[in-house]
This record gives sequence, structure tokens and C-alpha cells, in this order.
Amino acid sequence: MKKSSHVFERYETKFLMSRKAYESIMEDVRKYMELDTFGHSLICNIYYDTPDFKMIRRSLDHPLYKEKIRVRSYGVSEPDGKVYIELKKKYEDVVYKRRASCIETRIENFFTDPAEKNTQIAREIRYTYGKYEGIGPRMYISYEREAYYLKDGDPDFRVTFDENIRFRTDGLSLCVPPSGERVIAEDQVLMELKCAESIPFWMVRALSREKVYKTSFSKYGTAYVKLCKTGEQYAAVI
Repeated sequence: MKKSSHVFERYETKFLMSRKAYESIMEDVRKYMELDTFGHSLICNIYYDTPDFKMIRRSLDHPLYKEKIRVRSYGVSEPDGKVYIELKKKYEDVVYKRRASCIETRIENFFTDPAEKNTQIAREIRYTYGKYEGIGPRMYISYEREAYYLKDGDPDFRVTFDENIRFRTDGLSLCVPPSGERVIAEDQVLMELKCAESIPFWMVRALSREKVYKTSFSKYGTAYVKLCKTGEQYAAVI
């Protein structure tokens, strides 16, 4: 299903597990998979939303279709560093992602000035951006990730492990180092399986052995719920 480095269509299945289960499953991952180009990386994101967080509130209602807009950097960005503007859509179980590159200092220009980048993907991102009144940067989320690909077999099958997931609602710049409240417990790991077809049997067997089951999990959604529980934002709508 993967079309290019800027267009993705795939299934994403998430598993939240203990450190013990992670270490056991990693024994299997190392047998069949290798670290991808980035290896261990820091991923920084800024999620865009309306002042009343309409996009994530809709997403938490589990509709058939939902969408998110975020800006991502690999590592802490420099002002002249390359970042990625992403539109992530999900219909039923399939994830569609559109991504365009941009210089960090030109992010707002990208959203508001068609002359900044006038590709089909850029126009699609701007169209979605324009549907939401008052949309702007609302939350920063960072995490450390290890990503793996199969040594042999389906080239679209990837496994990622995310740890130290943190969020904040101030310092909304990819040039500011990570900080904030934890999204999951320190001894938990979030695993995502990304594939165009089926999950390899060895992975199914490892998950069954460790009694790890798929879950519906959103970093942005979980962080937003935590934010609501502190009384900072719209707890009544959850």
C-alpha cells in the first residue's frame, strides 16, 4: 500500500505493554527484523487544533472517519531545519497520511500562502486546515522511537517502539527541547505494527505468548484526556 515517501496508506495496530513483555518480544524482533535508517530517534510533534480542541474531541468519539494535522521533526529542529507537515486521516481501519516538507521558520507560511508550496499534497493539507476556524498549534508531543523493518518478506511491514512519551501545551516550537508530562507510565512501551497486508505469524505468536492485545490508543487523545483531568481544558466534553 505504500505509495511514496510522502503518501502512505496502511493498517496501524497498537499495543501497550510492560517493559518485561517488551524485552521478550524484542528477542523475536531481533531474529526477523533490522533497525531502519533512523535507528533510535527522537520524534517531536506539534498538533494543530481549534481553540476548543474540536479535532481531537471528534477523534475520541471513534467516528468512521477522523483527521489530524501535525508538524514533525526528527530531533530538536533548528530554525532553518527541515520539518514535515502531515495530514493523517483514518477511515475505518486504514490510515492515510499525506506529508510535505518545509523549513521550520516557514511553517505558518505553508498553511496560509499557496505560493509557499503548490503541490497536490500541500493543497490537500491546506484544504483541511482551512475547514477549522481558529486552528493553530495546541500541543507538543515528543517520544523516543526505535523502528524496525523485515530482513526478508513484506517490505511494508514495520514495527516501532515508543518510550518516554511526553506532552506540553506551552513552548509550542520544534526548536524547544522535549519536556512535559508523561503520556504513559515510565515502565510502559507503545508498540505499533504498520503493514499493508497481514502480520507475520512469528509476531502473532510472540504477542499471544506475552498476552499482549491490541488497543485503541492515540498519543494526542490520551494527552488531551490527561489535560482535561487537570481541569485545564473542556473536561465536560469527554
